[in-house]
Amino acid sequence: MANKDYAQALATLLEEVRATRPLVHQITNYVSVNDCANVVLAIGGAPVMADETEEVAEMVALASALVLNIGTLNRRIIDTMLLAGRRANELGKPIILDPVGAGATRLRTDTARLLQRELKLAVIRGNASEVSALVGEVGTTRGVDASGVEANVEGVARRLAATSGAVVAVTGAIDVIATEEQLLKVANGHPMLTRITGTGCMATALVGAFCGVTDDYALAAAAGLTCLGLAGERAAAVHGGTGSFRAALIDAISLLSAADISDGARVYAG
Repeated sequence: MANKDYAQALATLLEEVRATRPLVHQITNYVSVNDCANVVLAIGGAPVMADETEEVAEMVALASALVLNIGTLNRRIIDTMLLAGRRANELGKPIILDPVGAGATRLRTDTARLLQRELKLAVIRGNASEVSALVGEVGTTRGVDASGVEANVEGVARRLAATSGAVVAVTGAIDVIATEEQLLKVANGHPMLTRITGTGCMATALVGAFCGVTDDYALAAAAGLTCLGLAGERAAAVHGGTGSFRAALIDAISLLSAADISDGARVYAG
């Protein structure tokens, strides 16, 4: 597929999200929960942020996709994620895992690996260090920041895709999306996206929205990352600081059109 064809395919997916308004069930972290809900609304989906064990199985049944984000972990949330994920698998609903901070502590790394082992995942979206931790490679994770493995990101992404069976989306200066057979890259984005908290979580939430309208999960991952990156470029052109950038980012996502994506997406095969 040529670069222009990828851009047009992503534009079509955006139209599908806006037309069908997929419900994205997110069990996510309390640092970024509001932003994750808002970006799903902005792209055209419908968010629900239910994490009580007594209702998650019912909520998954209503949803088009399930996002699991381990950013603020506790034992109850781990059990809730497993319960929701198993129900999603029973119903054939896509699960998107964000292994926030994997590699930083044993609990985070073990939890991400547990979810990967126990659930059939559609997409794993993380930074280079987080993804490397899931395949046993050594990087440096400080909080949720990544360093030390960027040079090998394509190899790490391919390895995790092969062992997990999921699409693996690694965000960075150039985003890498890997399956066992395919490698895509997304060059949209801006350094300001690293200056506010939660943009990785927002990226995963957007991927969840697109997974709710297609079973081509590599394309869905590319769509989510392209929309965030393109919106980041536009927000950076008008912001006055990190606080106004955050607001401008959500505005820019809400204002994206299919034509914006087809004209501005920088997506290509690796």
